[in-house]
Amino acid sequence: MKYMEELKESYEYIKERTAYEPKVGLILGSGLGEIADEFEQSNFINYKDIPHFPVSRVEGHKNRLVFGKLFDKPIVAMQGRIHYYEGFPLKDIVFPVRLMKLIGINTLIVTNAAGSVNKSFNPGDLMLITDHLNLLGNNPLVGDNFEELGPRFPDMTYAYSPKLQGLARQIAARDNISLKEGVYAASIGPSYETKAEVKMVRTLGADAVGMSTVPEVITANHMGVDVLGISCITNMAAGILDQPLSHAEVIEVTERAKDKFKKLVKNVVKEI
Repeated sequence: MKYMEELKESYEYIKERTAYEPKVGLILGSGLGEIADEFEQSNFINYKDIPHFPVSRVEGHKNRLVFGKLFDKPIVAMQGRIHYYEGFPLKDIVFPVRLMKLIGINTLIVTNAAGSVNKSFNPGDLMLITDHLNLLGNNPLVGDNFEELGPRFPDMTYAYSPKLQGLARQIAARDNISLKEGVYAASIGPSYETKAEVKMVRTLGADAVGMSTVPEVITANHMGVDVLGISCITNMAAGILDQPLSHAEVIEVTERAKDKFKKLVKNVVKEI
C-alpha cells in the first residue's frame, strides 16, 4: 500500500496549491514544452517540490507541472518527462500519469520526438500514433495491482482513442497541417538504435522509434483515460541516410516544427 499512500500524499500537496480541476493532461516531449507557456492564468509546481515525484535529468526539460486554461478549459501539462534510460523504475516513470488521473483528467495527450523508420517520412513531419510496440522488455503494470486504479488485465485493443484520432485528422485537414500516421516503437535507450535494430523494428511494423511514451500510455489505459499520441519526426533512424544521429539535431528539428505542432495540439484541446 506504500505506492497508494505516496500517490495520495502527492495529490494532497497538489490540491493545496491549485484550484484547477483539469480534465485534459499533456505530456510534452523534448523541445515541445512551449505549449504550456501559453496557458492562461497558469501556475507552476516544480517536480522537485512534489512529494515522491520523480525529476528528470535530461537537458532541456523544465521539470514542472503547469496548471492553467487553454480556450477556457482547465488543463495540466508536464514540461519534461521521466525516461526509463535514466534509471528510474517504471512505476516511478508513470507516477505522474497516475497523479494526473487522481487530479481529474479523463484525456491524455502524449507527445514525443521520434526517429523515422518509415522511409517516406521526413524530419519535421508530425505523426499521429495509431498503435505502439513495447520493446522495453518490461511493463509498468508488473507487480501488485491496485484495483482502485484499474483492472489486473487491462485491454489494449484501442490504446490510442479512435475518437481522438479522428478529431486530430479532421483538425489537421482543416488547418492544412500535414499529418502522417503510424506505429511507434519504444526502445530503452539512451543509445540510438543500430542499423540492424532499425531494420528489425521496420520488419515488426513500426514507422517511428523513440525512448518514451509507451509506459505512460499503458498506464493511462489501465486507469480508463483516453489517449491521443503525436510524434514529431526529428530525424531518420540509423542506416536510412547513413549519417550519425545527435540530440542536438532532435532539438533543432523540433524547434522548426513547433509552430504547426502547437497549433495542432491546441486546436485538438479546443475541440475536445
